[in-house]
Amino acid sequence: MRGPAPKPTAWRRAEGNRGKRAWNHDEPIPPEGIPDCPPHLNEAGREEWYRLVDALVEMRVVTIVDRAVLAAYCQAYGRWVEAEEKLKETPVLIRTPSGYVQQSPWLTISNRQMELMGRYMAELGLTPASRSRIVALRNGPLNGEPVPKVEFVVIYEDKEGRKMEKPLSGDGPAIPHEPSDDPDQKRYLIDGRL
Repeated sequence: MRGPAPKPTAWRRAEGNRGKRAWNHDEPIPPEGIPDCPPHLNEAGREEWYRLVDALVEMRVVTIVDRAVLAAYCQAYGRWVEAEEKLKETPVLIRTPSGYVQQSPWLTISNRQMELMGRYMAELGLTPASRSRIVALRNGPLNGEPVPKVEFVVIYEDKEGRKMEKPLSGDGPAIPHEPSDDPDQKRYLIDGRL
């Protein structure tokens, strides 16, 4: 895959879709909730799960359907801790029965688990750099919440060259068009360039 991983649609909506790329308007919205800790995690993995799960749910990064990615991170973390504990008991370099010197298998396991942890940490926003690329969902009319009012208007130029707007329904007079700076007043304009 080329380039950075695509951002989730919710993040793009919260940012205002700066790239102007279309998104899936029918994307499913996951239910909120705290996922259960999987029973297969070792002790260190379970401790990491309970250390993170509430904070990630509060940050609105993890929902109940994201259990697997958080479990995968915690499993990699648990295996990394186990490998590091074994490395304390054994040397980093060992001599094989044939006389060759090689690195300890525990070092290989530790390094591989750190790589996996890094991938999952980026997905979950667990590093300062990855958090800087994540925009948390704001409170407001997102994710299926009702929008208080939607107003469709047609914007056109009259004979004198003034920008005018008229309700799309045709009810009401045409008035001079003045763009609003109020972020709470969202208007969807149809200007003849669909």
